[in-house]
Amino acid sequence: MKEYRLAAWPDLDAFHDRIAYRRLLSDMSQRFVPLSTLVARSGLSRPEVARFLDQLEAGGLVLQRERAPAGGPVLRPLRSWLRRALGDRQSS
Repeated sequence: MKEYRLAAWPDLDAFHDRIAYRRLLSDMSQRFVPLSTLVARSGLSRPEVARFLDQLEAGGLVLQRERAPAGGPVLRPLRSWLRRALGDRQSS
């Protein structure tokens, strides 16, 4: 699943100068966000959000990346640390 992040703030035309689109831009300006989250938070339909992302992408204003799978490499060290920490505490 792809995630999107704003690379630069666009000048919005009259059609896109609405709270829903500004909310999308605000979310994407802070972090990478998946399409499903953008749809849920904006209140727009999935095709509307996808069209808006396409327009931003055509202007070079949005970055994309593939979403990391849940429980991936970021959580493994934490899980190992927790096991060691809790294991040591239980044996005491």
